[in-house]
Amino acid sequence: MKKPAILALFASSALALSACGGGGSAQPSDGGSAAPAEYAENATFTMAITGDPGALDPATAVQGSTNLLLSYTYDTLTYIGRDGDLVPGLAESWQVEPSSVTFTLRKNVTCADGSPLGPAEVANSINHVADPETKSPLLGVLIPAGVKAEADDATGTVTLSTPKASPFLLHSTVAIFIVCGKGLADPAMLAKSTSGSGPYELIESVPNDHYTLKVRDRYAWGPGGSGTADPGIPQTVVLKVVPNESTAANLLLTGSINAAVFTGADRARVESMPGIIKTILPGGNSEFFYNQGKGRPGADPAVRKALSQALNLDELAKISTQGTGAQSTGMTTLSPRPCRVDSVTGHRPTYDPEAAKAALDAAGWKAGANGTREKDGKPLAIKLIYNSDFGAGAQAGAEYQADAWQKIGVAVEIKGSAGGAWSDALFKTGDWDVSTVPIGVSLPSQLTGYLSGPTVPDGSNFANIQNAKYTEQTGKAAELLPDKGGCDAWAQAESALFDDFDVVPVAEETQLLATKNAEMFMPGGLAQPTLTRMLKD
Repeated sequence: MKKPAILALFASSALALSACGGGGSAQPSDGGSAAPAEYAENATFTMAITGDPGALDPATAVQGSTNLLLSYTYDTLTYIGRDGDLVPGLAESWQVEPSSVTFTLRKNVTCADGSPLGPAEVANSINHVADPETKSPLLGVLIPAGVKAEADDATGTVTLSTPKASPFLLHSTVAIFIVCGKGLADPAMLAKSTSGSGPYELIESVPNDHYTLKVRDRYAWGPGGSGTADPGIPQTVVLKVVPNESTAANLLLTGSINAAVFTGADRARVESMPGIIKTILPGGNSEFFYNQGKGRPGADPAVRKALSQALNLDELAKISTQGTGAQSTGMTTLSPRPCRVDSVTGHRPTYDPEAAKAALDAAGWKAGANGTREKDGKPLAIKLIYNSDFGAGAQAGAEYQADAWQKIGVAVEIKGSAGGAWSDALFKTGDWDVSTVPIGVSLPSQLTGYLSGPTVPDGSNFANIQNAKYTEQTGKAAELLPDKGGCDAWAQAESALFDDFDVVPVAEETQLLATKNAEMFMPGGLAQPTLTRMLKD
């Protein structure tokens, strides 16, 4: 079986930020009202990235570090604005239909090699990604399957269409980097070099150390009409590979780098540093799932309900996010977030350990001589797994869950493992009963393959969820545009999962983008380079 692409959705992984997160809110660490910015000219902006970008082909890129680099060198049809909504990119306007979007392109756009970028080049770039022969991991996850691009040079337009209704087709375009110039004719070259119309060119690659980009002159088609002639635009950008967050924090403190993202224990230290501009970025959801496979305890609705009631979810949220999480309102957390309807309130399990015990008693799970509940001679035992790569919060959260469940008579085995082994348990062996799976997506349609349909190994439904109401509601929602009843239908679908304890929402995770002597807008790990400005000391 081909390994599912859900790894691109895990908010705490190196891949998550490719899924398009929000821009967050920024403030200086010393508080107070900010004085007008004084920009530094001809400066170098250096940012720490946690991993080597590897192959640079936009059609196959899923790592956050890869997409960060690509966002400096390629443009997209649309961008994410500061309010989380879409703003023009290569497209200056668009017309939306249920199964198509027609984009009117900006004029006088050029590729880094000087060649013009028009409708034909845009269509060819998108069709390359959409071609099944390309084997793009974006297809069917961030980009709708079956999408086709058609160019009209006479009107300066490109139309994207799908065989059936695709309500979020427009929103998927923030994730499609447009290749132009030599890269269109020779896609093989894209593995190690770039060929885009973005404001920077890649001029040096030192794998596992750093990547250097040089600004392009006369670039003037960035978000909001911004360009490389604007004040404070860095002349050089260096992406420095720094896997360790503590090292990144030290480099930021000394001024050796200008920016880094923090999710772990060093976050609090960085927040207290003088002169740091802090931007809180939305991450994924902290939510846990029960394995409902045949013979598993989670296949019993009474067990799912009791285990959920036995937990104080507010306390679990505080522990698992180390106090940095926010109240969950739905399963989509990242921008562009066209559906912002609260699907959680009124559908979140209520903390009631006594009710949990009574539910298990009523379902025939009686306390045995050793205190562990049994039914038909079989103990109520669960295997709780967590991804150790997610840090101390993941382990502490798992330990809190185990303690609460042991108090109601459940035998719990905790197993922490690195990301690869953890993913294999979810998608290959099925040897698990409960796991927190922090998913970060912007579109509810990106979740259906993981929450319904064929189960592993034949599909991506890793928790073996069979929720008829969810399937019915998502079917209705897929036929409706977001502002024409679609978002309400998607919210009802998510609520159905919570009502049946198929998914238990805990919190929305956040991350810290810290910058020093620089301003930066980085929605979801996709830099908007012409909005990065260098500040005077």
